Amino acid sequence: MTDINAYQGPAEAGFGDYVALLKPRVMSLVVFTAFVGLWIAPVPMNPFVAFCSILFIALGGGASGALNMWYDADIDAVMKRTAGRPVPSGLVPKGDALALGIALSGLSVMMLGLAANWFAAGFLAFTIFFYAVVYTIWLKRSTPQNIVIGGAAGAFPPMIGWACATGGIGIESLLMFALIFFWTPPHFWALALFMNNDYTNAGVPMLPVTHGRKVTRRHIFGYTLVLTPFAIWLGFTSVGGGVYLAVSAVLNALFIAGGWQILRRSDEQSRADNHKVEKRYFRLSLYYLFLHFLALLVQHWVGAW
Repeated sequence: MTDINAYQGPAEAGFGDYVALLKPRVMSLVVFTAFVGLWIAPVPMNPFVAFCSILFIALGGGASGALNMWYDADIDAVMKRTAGRPVPSGLVPKGDALALGIALSGLSVMMLGLAANWFAAGFLAFTIFFYAVVYTIWLKRSTPQNIVIGGAAGAFPPMIGWACATGGIGIESLLMFALIFFWTPPHFWALALFMNNDYTNAGVPMLPVTHGRKVTRRHIFGYTLVLTPFAIWLGFTSVGGGVYLAVSAVLNALFIAGGWQILRRSDEQSRADNHKVEKRYFRLSLYYLFLHFLALLVQHWVGAW
C-alpha cells in the first residue's frame, strides 16, 4: 500500500515561479514611471508603438530582476524577507534564472530598438547592465553606498520612456531621474532600519549595519532635504504646473516631517514600539513616488484638456 504522505521529491517550478523571478512588484514601478516619461514627452507616439515600447521596457526590468536573483541566491537564502524567492527556495535552478535573465535582456533591447529607436534601446541595455553588474555584483556587497549609487538603475526608466518618444534626453527627464535617485536611499534605509537583522545575517553592508542607526537616521533626513528642491523644480518645467506643484508641496512637507521624526528617534524608542515610525515612513515613501508620477500624468491630461 502506498503512503500518500511519503516524500515525493523536490517540487517542480510552475509558471508563477518563473514570473516571480522577474520581480513583478519592482517591475510595476519600472513600467509606471517609464509610461509616465513616455506619455508626457513633447513628441506624441503611436499608441501601439508606445504599448510595445513599455512592454519591452518591462521585459528589460524583469531581466534585471532574474539576473539579480541568480547572483544573490546565497544571501537571499539567509534573509527572511527573500528566503521564499524561487531560487533560494529550490524551486528554480540558478542556471534557469541566469538563462532567463540573459534571454530577456537580449530580446527586450532588440525589440525596443525596432519598436522605438536605438538610443532608447541602448539606454535600456545600459540600465540592465548597471543593475545586474554595477549594483548587484559589485556595489551591493562591497560598500554602504550600494543603494545610493545603485539606485540609479531604478531611476533610469522614466528617462528611457522619454527617450522612446523623443530619441534623446531633456531637463524634464533628468529631473524625473533625480526624483527617483534621491528618493531611493531614504526609502531603502528606512526599510533597513527595521530589517537590520536580515542585512546583518546576510553580510550586506547597508548603512545601519556599517555605521549604525543614528548615522542612518541623519542620512535619511538629509536626503529628504536634498530631494525636495528637485521634486519642486520639476513642477516649473514644461511637464509641470499647478496640479503637480500642489501635490508635490504636500508630499514633500509630509516626507520632511517623517524624516524629522526618524531623526529624533532613539534605538530604545524604536524597539519599544516595534519601529512604528520607521515603518510608517517607509509606507509614506511608496505613496510619495507613486503620487508624484501620477500628478505628472494628471497635469499632462489637464494641460491637454
